[in-house]
Amino acid sequence: MSDKIGLFTGSFDPITNGHLDLIERASMLFDQLYVGVFYNPHKNGFLPIESRLKTVEKAVAHLKNVQVISSHDELVVDVARKLGVEVLVRGLRNATDLQYEASFDFYNDQLAGEIETVYLHARPEHIYISSSAVRELLKFGQDISKYVPNAVLEELNNEEKN
Repeated sequence: MSDKIGLFTGSFDPITNGHLDLIERASMLFDQLYVGVFYNPHKNGFLPIESRLKTVEKAVAHLKNVQVISSHDELVVDVARKLGVEVLVRGLRNATDLQYEASFDFYNDQLAGEIETVYLHARPEHIYISSSAVRELLKFGQDISKYVPNAVLEELNNEEKN
């Protein structure tokens, strides 16, 4: 019997408690879960990719079946095939997210019909948390500790010192 392998991707700029909750929940559904830190050409990066990788790795270190990877110039389905992934995991906060994700699902299905996509709905306490909102709060010097894992706070402190 083969292992069930999933892949949850995002830019994680920065990773939020909502992301972490989805990763923890998805990790219970798979023997192996990859978390892919992907470069999104439509978003301006806030944290360098190395910092994002570091914060995600620290945030998921307690999950023994989770491995963090990164990709820059590859389609998610191509990475998934290389890793033997059977299921892409996506998170949904609202109808807008569903519409956005459905457009990707259409193309992913066209390109790799053998790879299924499952959606996990955000818990109510995380519905309004987004990386872009966290970045906005940071821009105005607000406390983000309620919205992100400690690894993000540590990395931001390290960046300020450098």
